[in-house]
Amino acid sequence: MRTGKRLNRSLVLPLAAVMLALAGCSALPGGSSGEDSAATATTSPESAVAPEATAGATPSAAGESDSAQAAGEEQQPSPLPKGLTQKDVDAGVLSAKVKWKASGRLQTVKGQAKAPGKKGEVMKVRIQVEKGLKIDREKFADFVLATLNDKRSWTEKGKRRFARTDDASAAFTTVVLASPQTSADLCRPLQTMGKLSCRNGDRVVLTNYRWVKAIPEYQKNRQGYRQYVVNHEVGHALGHGHEYCAGKGELAPLMMQQTKGLLGCKPNPWPHP
Repeated sequence: MRTGKRLNRSLVLPLAAVMLALAGCSALPGGSSGEDSAATATTSPESAVAPEATAGATPSAAGESDSAQAAGEEQQPSPLPKGLTQKDVDAGVLSAKVKWKASGRLQTVKGQAKAPGKKGEVMKVRIQVEKGLKIDREKFADFVLATLNDKRSWTEKGKRRFARTDDASAAFTTVVLASPQTSADLCRPLQTMGKLSCRNGDRVVLTNYRWVKAIPEYQKNRQGYRQYVVNHEVGHALGHGHEYCAGKGELAPLMMQQTKGLLGCKPNPWPHP
């Protein structure tokens, strides 16, 4: 009896193997069935490279396609806020809309930034932004310091260079970006109406109204207007007074009140263009 059972088993196993082989051959001509099955099976990286996959199947195709699509999506830059350019965003602007009033509380941008180079007096600037403004504070701070350290600005060919500090006692001035209402309050007794910036005491006060919108003469170069207003108001902190347009077609002096109109002069954001 034992011998008979062994013989039966020896016959059954090879027969089953032959039937499986025939069944596998019948699936190959159409092709799509194998790919669909393989795609369904690729639920993990391990199954995608399983050695038992048939030659006609592409078990990793679905996974590779998904990965490529995901990689493409990751590489695409984030869409810019409506009405803004990349240069606006680089200056910290996050919205083209301006709230007239925010919280009234000023937040100091934390941290230090060393002055570039080794030559010249180091002048430290503190940066504050009113809480509630749609502004990237770090980018705003970086923009201010990059403007001041530009060779066309107040560095005066190595006479001075600018660093950032969060220590009020170490700063020669504090640059504040505030809502129109708060900027008007901080600029008093000057009458800025929330649309003009100012230097008042140890503060340079920039209105967010102009930081976002600039003026008509700078509409094609809002970045230039921002550089102008930083340089102009810090120029007051350095002791410079107002200047006037020398004549039609001439570059406007930096210390001209360009926000009030150029009077025939050309826009100019720099003391040493």
